[in-house]
Amino acid sequence: MRIAVYGQKFGKNNISYLTQFISYAYSHSIEIYIEKSFFDILSSFEEFKNLNFPVFSHYKELKTKDFSLMLTFGGDGTILSAITLIRDSGIPIIGINTGNLGFLATFNKDVFIKKIDEIFSRKFHLIPRSLLWVKPSANDHQKFFNFALNEIVILRKETVSMITIDAYIDNEFLTSYWADGLIISTPTGSTGYSLSCGGPIISPDNNNFVLTPISPHNLFSRPLIISDHQKVHLKIHSRVKYYSLSMDTRLTSMKKENELYIEKAPFYIYLLQEEKNTYYKTLREKLLWGMDQRN
Repeated sequence: MRIAVYGQKFGKNNISYLTQFISYAYSHSIEIYIEKSFFDILSSFEEFKNLNFPVFSHYKELKTKDFSLMLTFGGDGTILSAITLIRDSGIPIIGINTGNLGFLATFNKDVFIKKIDEIFSRKFHLIPRSLLWVKPSANDHQKFFNFALNEIVILRKETVSMITIDAYIDNEFLTSYWADGLIISTPTGSTGYSLSCGGPIISPDNNNFVLTPISPHNLFSRPLIISDHQKVHLKIHSRVKYYSLSMDTRLTSMKKENELYIEKAPFYIYLLQEEKNTYYKTLREKLLWGMDQRN
């Protein structure tokens, strides 16, 4: 078995978990490839100075080798960053939560070590997660990974004035949003930025997206759920030359003349999850769904 390991930062309190995992991999003839930047971070610790693992730094390297899994050490942001390497390879992700909330990173580091045999025996479930794909009307010579697992966000830039976003669904005019911005979210991202702006929670097995305005001026401008088979076309109007386009954790500037075409991506990201850790259980535990603080 060949697995990829990825992370963005690493603390001393996580050293024992990683060393236990490495020992397990050695004893079970599991090949470990570590992402180059993460390898450099690990090498700064005395315990890992003698690490001698092959590294990778590009998604093409993952596609050309037969990887069974990718392990991410961190939180949800680490998983969102990891998909720029996974892309359409179909390699499942195991999120090891070494951070705080860990909504996507479902395995706590203690649980990961206890259940490591079950994980590598593939006794858990693969959960497919849909993505969004965005195409600008003009690339402006920018090259970026234009897919998002959580959400695509259009935001005002360099101004305190609202922007106007004309939205079309399958070429039919929907409305003009007068707001600070607009969120187009997947079911996975519905518990993130969209939720904080009043959007609904959508379970991942639904084939929907949600459009959630950010601080809209019109009181009747509310989130809208649409089928993920529909295509969204956006025209942006602003008093300044640029607006901001966010794709998960990646931010870029776009000229206001640059229209956006958004639709469902032609591939899925797969997350490994315990059967008993259902989406609704995660809502209760992570977001305190239904929790009455008075009791």
